[in-house]
Amino acid sequence: MRNETWRNTIGPLGPAVLCMAIALLGLGVGQSKPQDAAAQAPPPQSAEHLVTGLYGLVSSRGVLPDWNKVRDCFLKEAVIVLRTSRTATTVFSLDGFIQDFVDFYERPFKTPEGTFLPKDKGFSERVLRIRTWEYGDIAHVLVLYEAGILGISRPPQQGVDSFQLARRGGRWFITAIINEVVTPERPVPPELQPAFPAVRK
Repeated sequence: MRNETWRNTIGPLGPAVLCMAIALLGLGVGQSKPQDAAAQAPPPQSAEHLVTGLYGLVSSRGVLPDWNKVRDCFLKEAVIVLRTSRTATTVFSLDGFIQDFVDFYERPFKTPEGTFLPKDKGFSERVLRIRTWEYGDIAHVLVLYEAGILGISRPPQQGVDSFQLARRGGRWFITAIINEVVTPERPVPPELQPAFPAVRK
């Protein structure tokens, strides 16, 4: 999910510390292999299907996201922990998480090209690679994603999201998300590296 890269207009940043998302990988050791997001579509109603759909729901191209559809992906008691600066993370309730996204779309963003609102330019979060582990009515989904405001020269920021899900009443709900950013000092973890070299087109 969106992280400190898109908060640079609100204060100075320092070194990052959170590693919990990568630590949770131990749940899935030996159970699944990372796959490129475009390699195979997940089955409908799966935990992976719900997670990949969320990235599209929070993205915007001319029309603001439908926050009720975003809310429907979560249990109402869900907890979201996001990297909000290089030295801090912030714990959000579901309502707080959605409000933070609403505020982001309305917040002026400065670039060499000028100052604008993300709601006017558009914003995209895209799954690059995903790893899923399911056991009964629980699931852990680890995602390598990239996020960026559309139509600007600044490159997208990569990050890692760790999702915990529960199946209730025959469908999956997100119960928790923990977010970390990819940096030169903290590269993509091996578990989310490509399973094989990409084919050059």
